[in-house]
Amino acid sequence: MKALVKISIMICIASVTVMFFNSCKKKPTPPVVTTASVTAITQISAVSGGNVTNDGGAGVTARGVCWSTTANPTVANNKTTDGTGIGSFTSNLTGLTAGTVYYVRAYATNSAGTGYGNQVTFTTSAVAGATITTTAVTSITTNSAVSGGTITGDGGAQVTARGVCWSTSVNPTVADSKTSDGTGTGSFTSNLTGLTPNTTYYVRAYAVNSAGTVYGNQVSFTTEQIKLATVTTADVTSVTSSSAVSGGEVVSDGGGAVTARGVCWGTLPAPTTAGSKTTDGAGTGSFTSNIAGLEPGKTYYVRAYAVNNAGTAYGNEISFNTPSELAVVSTSQVNMITTNSAVSGGNVLSDGGSSVTARGVCWSTNSTPTVSDSHTTDGSGTGSFSSSITGLNPNTTYYVRAYAVNSVGTAYGSVISFTTQPATTTVTDVDGNVYNTVTIGSQVWMTENLRVTHYRNGDPIITGLSDNEWSSTTSGAFSIYNNVPSNSKVYGNLYNWYAVTDSRGLCPVGWHTPTNAEWETLTTYLINNGFGYGGSGNDIGKSMAMTSGWDESIVPGTVGHEQSGNNSSGFSALPAGFRNYTGAFSYLGTMGFWWSSTETTSDYALSRFLQNTLPGLENPAYDKNKGLSVRCVKDSRK
Repeated sequence: MKALVKISIMICIASVTVMFFNSCKKKPTPPVVTTASVTAITQISAVSGGNVTNDGGAGVTARGVCWSTTANPTVANNKTTDGTGIGSFTSNLTGLTAGTVYYVRAYATNSAGTGYGNQVTFTTSAVAGATITTTAVTSITTNSAVSGGTITGDGGAQVTARGVCWSTSVNPTVADSKTSDGTGTGSFTSNLTGLTPNTTYYVRAYAVNSAGTVYGNQVSFTTEQIKLATVTTADVTSVTSSSAVSGGEVVSDGGGAVTARGVCWGTLPAPTTAGSKTTDGAGTGSFTSNIAGLEPGKTYYVRAYAVNNAGTAYGNEISFNTPSELAVVSTSQVNMITTNSAVSGGNVLSDGGSSVTARGVCWSTNSTPTVSDSHTTDGSGTGSFSSSITGLNPNTTYYVRAYAVNSVGTAYGSVISFTTQPATTTVTDVDGNVYNTVTIGSQVWMTENLRVTHYRNGDPIITGLSDNEWSSTTSGAFSIYNNVPSNSKVYGNLYNWYAVTDSRGLCPVGWHTPTNAEWETLTTYLINNGFGYGGSGNDIGKSMAMTSGWDESIVPGTVGHEQSGNNSSGFSALPAGFRNYTGAFSYLGTMGFWWSSTETTSDYALSRFLQNTLPGLENPAYDKNKGLSVRCVKDSRK
C-alpha cells in the first residue's frame, strides 16, 4: 500500500515538471534577412538576392526578393522565389522597364510571417536604338530589286518594325517608299517594287523600337533600262475572203510591262500599228488574233506586235491570199411608194474580188425574188445605186432585194417588203385644186393638206396678215409657211380656227373639217386594226406619216425613224409646221398639226399633231389664232 502511494506521488511530480518546462519555451519570430546589392543592370533585368541570417526559430519556407517602382515593396508586388532555409541566395529580376527607378528588398517567410531586408534602389538602363546594317542590292530589273538588312542588337527594346526605305534622293527615310518585313532581330529580305527604269535609287535598312527609328548604311543602285519586247508571229489559218486567224507570242517584255499586243496587217509589206490591227490583251505569252475586214482576192502581209515603254516591237512577217467570192450587196429601204410604183436600190459593198458586171433590184409577190422575176439593171461596179420599181398593182404586198453579178455568180441583199398604196379617188376644191383620197375604216379622208384660198361660196379667205394682225383677228384667215408660195403646193396652207368654222364652208362640197369625235373614230380604227408600231398598241404615228419628208429620229417606233416603213394607213401626213398666234412660223419638217371643228373654250379648240421624235398621234387644245393644217373628211351618208 505504501509503495502505491509513492508511485502516485512521483507521477504527479513529473507531470508538474513537464508543464513547467513547456511553459518556459520561446515562440518563433519572422526570419532575419539582408538584401544584396543590385548588379548586372540592363534595360529589362537585374540581379540581386539576399542572406537569411536567422530563421526566427522556425523553418524558412520561402525566400527571394520583391521589387516595385514605389518604396518598401512587399511580396504582394513583383517577387522571385529562390529556395528555402537560411543562407545566401541570388535573384534574377526580369520584365523591367528601361530607364526606371526600382526599389528592392530581400524577404524570408516562416510560420511566424515574412521578414524583409534592407531596401536598395537602382535604375534600369535607358533604351538605345537598334543596331542594323543594309544588305547589298541584287536582282535588279527595270522596276524592282531585292535588298534587306541584319539587326544585330535591339537596343534593349523590342524591334516592332523593320525593312528598307528608298528614294531617288540620298538618305531615304521611312517617309519615303519602304517595305515592312516583320519584327525582332536577325536578317530579313526586302523586295523593292514600283521602280522607274534607268533610275538611280538610294536604299537604307531601318529598325524601329521604343527609342525611335535607326537606319543602316546607305547603298545605291540603278534600275535597268527598258528594251523592246520580243515577239513572234503565228501562222495564218482559217483564211476566208474577208477574215483570217493569226496571233503571236510575246517571248520577253524587255523589262517593261507590255501594255498592248496583237497583229497588224495591210496589202503592202512591213505593216505597222498605224494601219489595220487587232488588240489582244497585254503581258507576255501567246495570244490569238482575229483578222477581219479583208477584201476577197487580195494579198495581205501580217506581223505580230507588242508595245512597252521602249516602243513597239514587231514579229516576223507572214503573207497570205484571200479567195474571191460573191459580191456583197445591201438593199436600200423602199420609199416613194404609190399605187403602182416605188423606189429602192442598193449598195455593192464589195465586188468579192471580181468585177461586178450587173446590179439592180428584183421583186415579186413571192418572198424570195430573184433576177428571174421582175428586175431593174442599174449599172455595174461597187457603190450605191437607185432603182425605180414600176408596173405594180395597188394595195399589194411586194418583196424586193438588191442583186449584184460577178464571175462567181449572183449575190442578193436582204429582202424588204412593202405594200403599194390603195387605189385612190380624187376631190376638187373651189379653186380647182385636186386632192387624192383614202378610205380608212368607214371614213374617207383627203391624203393631202387643204390649200384652198376661197370659201365654198367663192369669197376669198383673208391672207397676208402681219404678225400683229394675225394675233388679233377673229375672222377666218390663212397663211403659207414663211410666206413662200411653193410651201403651199407641198404642205398646204395654215388656217386659223375661225376659217375652219366659217359658215361659208372651207372644205369642198360633201366634205368638212373633222370633229374631235371623227378624229377619235380614225384613231380607234387604226389601233384596233394593227396599225400600231410593230402591229399592235397605240403608237399609230408611223402608220399615218408620209414615207419621207420628216426630220430623222434615232428612236425606233417614232415617226422620223426609218421612214420607208411609214404610211401603212395611206393618210400621208407631212410635217407642215404651224403659224403661232404671235405670227411666228415654227416646226416645218418636225411636226404636223391639224384642226378639229370642236372647241374647248371661247379661245381654244382641239387639234391633232404628229412629231418626228414621237410614236403617237397627240390631242392638244390650241389657241384659235394658231395657223394649223386642215384635213377634210367626207360627209357621212345619211
